[in-house]
Amino acid sequence: MKRVLVDVNVILDVLLARRPHAVAGRAVWAAIELRRAEGFLAAHAVTTIDYLIRKELGAAGSRRAMRALLRVFAVAPVDHAIIQSALDSDGPDFEDSVTAAAAAAAGCDLIVTRDPKGFRASPVPVFTPEAAAPLIRPPDVVT
Repeated sequence: MKRVLVDVNVILDVLLARRPHAVAGRAVWAAIELRRAEGFLAAHAVTTIDYLIRKELGAAGSRRAMRALLRVFAVAPVDHAIIQSALDSDGPDFEDSVTAAAAAAAGCDLIVTRDPKGFRASPVPVFTPEAAAPLIRPPDVVT
């Protein structure tokens, strides 16, 4: 089973139904929810997601969304070693470098993001939601 770290922008697309991006993000989320892949969020992303959706959904809506999120996704740790790895990378965006380092440390097979250019130095392959969905969805079985 593939291990997939999903970036903040994809999660926000789904939780806030941001069109047109939500459709591809939902396909990735559904594959993870159906256990066709193991989904991860970087630890630092969890608080960022809460902060941003609280503005749109309010405190109660944000709590519901966070509970739903954590029922589906595991959390990839971010500690001193992850931060140091991100600092030592040649990535153009520090937050994305932290995400990539967390994905690598968690043994992820791919990162799903709408902003692949921020992950230029990622040790883990990076895909858009549209490109990732077929990779984590098993082929239909013909009987």
